[in-house]
Amino acid sequence: MHTSSSIIERAKKDNAKFFNLQFSDIMGNVKSVTITFSKLEDALEDGVWFDGSSVEGFARIHESDMFLKPDISTYKVIPWYEGEDKTARLICDVHVPDGKPFEGDPRYILKKVLAEAREMGFIYNTGPELEFFLFKKDNGKIHPLPHDKGGYFDLSMDLAFEVRKDMVLAMEKMGIEAEASHHEVAHAQHEIDFKYGDALKTADSTNTMKFTLKAIAQKYDLHATFMPKPIFGTNGSGMHVHQSLFNTNGKNLFYDKDDKYRLSKLAYSFMAGQLEHVKAMSAILAPTVNSYKRLVPGYEAPVYICWAQVNRSALMRIPRYTEGREQSVRCELRCPDPTCNPYLAFAVMLKAGLDGIKRNLKPRAPVEENVYGFNNGKLKELNIDVLPHSLWGAIKELKKDKVIQEALGKQTYESYVTAKTKEWDDFRIHVTDWEVKRYLETT
Repeated sequence: MHTSSSIIERAKKDNAKFFNLQFSDIMGNVKSVTITFSKLEDALEDGVWFDGSSVEGFARIHESDMFLKPDISTYKVIPWYEGEDKTARLICDVHVPDGKPFEGDPRYILKKVLAEAREMGFIYNTGPELEFFLFKKDNGKIHPLPHDKGGYFDLSMDLAFEVRKDMVLAMEKMGIEAEASHHEVAHAQHEIDFKYGDALKTADSTNTMKFTLKAIAQKYDLHATFMPKPIFGTNGSGMHVHQSLFNTNGKNLFYDKDDKYRLSKLAYSFMAGQLEHVKAMSAILAPTVNSYKRLVPGYEAPVYICWAQVNRSALMRIPRYTEGREQSVRCELRCPDPTCNPYLAFAVMLKAGLDGIKRNLKPRAPVEENVYGFNNGKLKELNIDVLPHSLWGAIKELKKDKVIQEALGKQTYESYVTAKTKEWDDFRIHVTDWEVKRYLETT
């Protein structure tokens, strides 16, 4: 078990001179305050004060005093800072002056919903699959210039094989157990998967992985981006999330040997809850203007609100059951993308699933046909709805959904809607290259 004294001793042994105290703003951006070894003991005991008024979604000027309390279990030496002046990181929880957790801290928001699940006897496990692109730089500038021309699982055209190996090694040094890495469908697109587990740990790992991959790409003079749709006409980057509920004794509560899909009634209700709330969740799971350039029919993008096992056009997929692997029975939500804040994403996903369980909801029958081939009449006949077509549409759905609002909390909900409405307005009034090419000469 980690204690403050054991972390101090470990830091001495590691010869760590600096410590990045990391936390996340509501958009999922990793923020950091750096201290020296001489301040580590005080930081572990009393926290480190900072001004929260400059952090997106945190506080107004007159209530800006906050402090960071390091989670000692997250101590890791940062491998690309392993020179003479080693730097370690600690992920922190944000507190307000009276010592209480800050209600707008994304990590706390997830912890709060996880506590609700635990009161119901559930432990929420997630396994996100992050896709990303590697682009070459052009005279130091970043453009969508693919690093290679490889395709799905390619090797001969995969120029990033060594880059991904270094990424995996760096991830493991940061405490993330990578399970597989491979080239994805599009040129210069890749995926690295890590071990499935407790949602708080996987949220921490998701944010850690994103800045780790960017740092390793930089060593090769490449730019790693998690932008959902950086290139028109090809596959975008998603973050499919595998999910299940376990009990405190380690039993998978999603498994039922007598069901065709090996799913329990609890699993079906959990899925139904997510399918009911997914339109509002989209504002969190697909949080940028660009997210909705990915969420269009085709390119394996899941836009139709239905579930299936074989059909990859469905929003939610049930991976096939393998005999003897009851613990691996799970559902996979396919609409999130890697620009989301993983703490908020997992919080709203769990809250929606718990709502389905509380109300004993049941999903409609699975749709194993390719939904992309359905016309509007067929979609209406099967009562298959679609995700919002834009960030603005997702924001409007979020404004109607009290369950998802409750998961976020009043302050974060209001701050998030304000920030995302501004993002949409900035995009809405911007004149794009497409418009210039289409209208300038013809009107």
